[in-house]
Amino acid sequence: MNNLNQSKENFSNKVVHWYLNNGRNNLPWRKNISPYRVWISEIMLQQTQVKTVIPFFKRFINKFPNLKSLSTASEDDILALWTGLGFYRRAKNIFKTKEIIREDYKNIFPKKFEELILLPGIGRSTAGAIMSIAYKQSYPILDANVKRVISRFDNINIDNKKAIKLLWSLSESYTPSKNIFEYTQGIMDLGAVVCHTSSPSCSECPLRISCKGAYKKFGISKKSRKQKLHKKINFTLAHSNQSFLLFRRNEKSFWESLWVPYDNQYKEKSNIFKYPLRSEVKNLNHALSHIDLDITIEIFDYKKPFKIKTNLEHQWINKNEIHEYGLPKPIKSIIENYV
Repeated sequence: MNNLNQSKENFSNKVVHWYLNNGRNNLPWRKNISPYRVWISEIMLQQTQVKTVIPFFKRFINKFPNLKSLSTASEDDILALWTGLGFYRRAKNIFKTKEIIREDYKNIFPKKFEELILLPGIGRSTAGAIMSIAYKQSYPILDANVKRVISRFDNINIDNKKAIKLLWSLSESYTPSKNIFEYTQGIMDLGAVVCHTSSPSCSECPLRISCKGAYKKFGISKKSRKQKLHKKINFTLAHSNQSFLLFRRNEKSFWESLWVPYDNQYKEKSNIFKYPLRSEVKNLNHALSHIDLDITIEIFDYKKPFKIKTNLEHQWINKNEIHEYGLPKPIKSIIENYV
């Protein structure tokens, strides 16, 4: 074995050994491991922290413990369990993927990388994680945590346009053929609990002796400090007998496919909302990852639900049944607390 291969084997061995002694084995998706559970957890963990995902994963698995139970779920069923987790397109991708698996794979989870990577929402890293963790086959991954570990270890400037290609090449070279389950879990954990974004705990890292970035000070690069956008939204929410008139948001933007009050941008308000018994206005701010929302909701009370003429998909939904529909967290909160 030449020195280069020995160095790479040493890298993976140290990660595996560290995982066996320090791994986060208490995470719910690391129990009763199956391709299905790995898939759901990996989709939820895209752009979302572990502590945020845990309760959502538990609720999801409690409702849909396996692929068979998920196969008959509607998109609304899945979106309802996603309320508050954000990045709702991930939930839509879960729906699309389970439909493909049901129709094209006879409801059996795919076992080949080439099949997985073609499914909605499953990119190279997620497919690699499923293959490595669920099927114990050697495939590299490159999520945010792994990217951070490798870029610091090899002193790679991740702002460079060619960095991703190089990082994938390095990830592939470090990925072992043996102990792939422990290595994959380990390098993700290492990035999450030791190699932090701004204050890495280098003294606790098994790779520190050979790491080119060990004990350096790290901050958030200026490139990553994007000015968040601000958007004002004006809603009208009709209420009657504990029911609320909600509309499905179909444009491809944040909250796509979720149920929201009438958006006044559609200019039909005067034709739809007439003669309320009373009204009140609520203002709230809600921060998404990329945009801050300034929301105004005008709530109209009516004696009874009424029919409207519009091409917008809409429905009167009882307050006690909103948990069965996908609603944005701030809208759901307004409805739950309205008396």
